[in-house]
Amino acid sequence: MSHKLQVGEMKIDYLTDKEIWGHFNYIFSSKSKNSTTYKFVLIKSLLENLYNVNDKLELSYDVIFSSFSKIYWNLVIHHNLNQINMTGKKAEVQKVLLEIQKKYNIPNSLVFDKLTNELQINIVTKVKRKGKLNVMGAIFGDTNGTIYDFDNKREYIKMNPSIYSFMQRYQRVLTYMTNYHLALFLEKFNEQGDTTNLLMKVENVSKRSSLNEYYFILTSFYNGKCFYCGKQVKNRDSVHIDHFIPWSFVQSDQLWNLVISCNPCNLSKNDKLAIEPFLHSLLNRNESLITDPVIKERQDMKVYSEKKLLELYQFSNENGFTDFWTPRKIII
Repeated sequence: MSHKLQVGEMKIDYLTDKEIWGHFNYIFSSKSKNSTTYKFVLIKSLLENLYNVNDKLELSYDVIFSSFSKIYWNLVIHHNLNQINMTGKKAEVQKVLLEIQKKYNIPNSLVFDKLTNELQINIVTKVKRKGKLNVMGAIFGDTNGTIYDFDNKREYIKMNPSIYSFMQRYQRVLTYMTNYHLALFLEKFNEQGDTTNLLMKVENVSKRSSLNEYYFILTSFYNGKCFYCGKQVKNRDSVHIDHFIPWSFVQSDQLWNLVISCNPCNLSKNDKLAIEPFLHSLLNRNESLITDPVIKERQDMKVYSEKKLLELYQFSNENGFTDFWTPRKIII
């Protein structure tokens, strides 16, 4: 029973793209035992955190299960969707979240990032405890021990370099496949809409309702100017926090990928990549950011490197973000 494993060591270092596609096709097929949504949500969590790995391609369980908990909370509590294929039963993580909701009398309208930090940490801790038992070994078993090393005692995974490179190169299609198969699973065991309706919910469970926590850092750094056109945007209602690499690709929020934008630039840029000179401006901006000792100790900045941002820009373009954008007017 691979899902009960406490430690898993990779059995092979190199895999061809064909072999890796075979593994993912197996996970998404009826041959894989998917009695809950755990595998799909774990893959989503790994895709969200591709650029949060350290230089050894390691991810801590705290990082993984922060994403896992957010996705699960928004599916289970906010959207009231069952996560197991048995009538009248609840998945273990589902039970944890429903107990917390009941204990604190939390309305279904509250998405994960609207909860207090203390409650979020409490949820992640409890979900991680269940996940160590039921989640980490499952995909490891499905892929014959090739996707990552994992250790439940040390609470980390180390990704196979071949798998990591593959997930970077095919991030967009893997995200779509995972979302689609998660929606198909949910459609079978819920009565709340068809696949299209559920897919829209699944695609947005990771999106924050607010990026206000980044606002004060970024506005102080830019002195109230739009990163793209240089226009003064000191009125809070006119300020947008923009994902330089579009959120629809990266599906995560890291300070090093966020900039201040005025309303016209934000609406015009939308889901496009900014032209390359802005990439170099962002690289320079990030180098300045990490000279601040407080900012440097942020979790997202600890794992930042110039190489990561360059790779993210390259792979987003290779994944179909081929429309390059430039502001209509730049104020010098």
